[in-house]
Amino acid sequence: MRMRADVRRYLFESKLNWLLVFIPVSLAFSRMSIDKVWLFITSALAIIPLAGLVSSATEQLSRRAGPGTSGLINASFGNIPELIIGLFALKAGLIGVVKASISGSVLSNLLFALGASMFLGGINRDKQTFMRSTSGQGAALLFLAVIALIMPAVFDLSVFGTFRGGIEVEDLSVIVAGVLLAIYVANLIFALTKGYSPTCANIESDQPEISIVSTLIILGAVTVLAAFESGLMVNSISAATKALGMTEFFVGIIIVPIVGNAAEQFTAISMAMKNRMDLAVSIAIGGSIQVALLLVPILVFASIFLGHPLSLVFNPFEIAGLALSIIIVSIVSLDGESNWLEGLELIAVYAVLGIVFFFVPAK
Repeated sequence: MRMRADVRRYLFESKLNWLLVFIPVSLAFSRMSIDKVWLFITSALAIIPLAGLVSSATEQLSRRAGPGTSGLINASFGNIPELIIGLFALKAGLIGVVKASISGSVLSNLLFALGASMFLGGINRDKQTFMRSTSGQGAALLFLAVIALIMPAVFDLSVFGTFRGGIEVEDLSVIVAGVLLAIYVANLIFALTKGYSPTCANIESDQPEISIVSTLIILGAVTVLAAFESGLMVNSISAATKALGMTEFFVGIIIVPIVGNAAEQFTAISMAMKNRMDLAVSIAIGGSIQVALLLVPILVFASIFLGHPLSLVFNPFEIAGLALSIIIVSIVSLDGESNWLEGLELIAVYAVLGIVFFFVPAK
């Protein structure tokens, strides 16, 4: 059956979708006796456009819903790629990778995506403006999330003198996850009563509208492919890290978040370059909120059933990075204005953290 013109245009509109070629490449590599490094690289590259298609399919559904309902849709589908990667990593027992990817997603959204948006959007412009309420409310939610994510580690260090996490800390983590989820639901209800999306703005897109049936078919197919590629990537992490001289912690906190968030971050940067800084800020901060308040509880609850309980005990480097990143983002966005220098400052902070994370020794 021939593909409809609007669906064909929809699938090949994004510049990132040329990376779809790595799906058959990674499949071929998985069936060959080849270095796992290449399987890791090709599967990671394949996930990037798949994440973008999930995001755009979600957008297609949101277009047909009201502003409030679009928040429910974004909450349901917005983090599918990251969730799938996290679930496969949990199943494989890569707890450190999962925890690092959580903190890494928040850091990459707040520092890299927002910084790159401010930097590239601010070139040849004196300044760009955005709603202070957007960044202010987001910063408040993220401060709450960081407090919740830090306290289990503080408890573990104070009571047991470690950062390892035990049964008591695992039980505490489940309760904390419940609080985070409750705050997310409360934020969602508040947004629904106000008639706007709580985690991201409605983005006007040049993509053609396609039918709901086509959208759901694409979303289902892309989710299956993302699950397949995530399985390949996760299963090759250990071998790839050894061959590349990286730790699983570095892969989790830098590489995995870049793969899972690349499409969304590309959109934020594109919006900023079009002088739509409100949207760029909303996407970057909203992505972090979804990770901290929605993805974290889901992974904590899922870990119980997968037999690898996830305790929210992050190491001191992650804790410091999360706290400091929210502080600097709050300072930079306090006046509702941005310029290329402020963007460069955020990127510099991310680069410094990345360098430190690279040299964190493996446990």
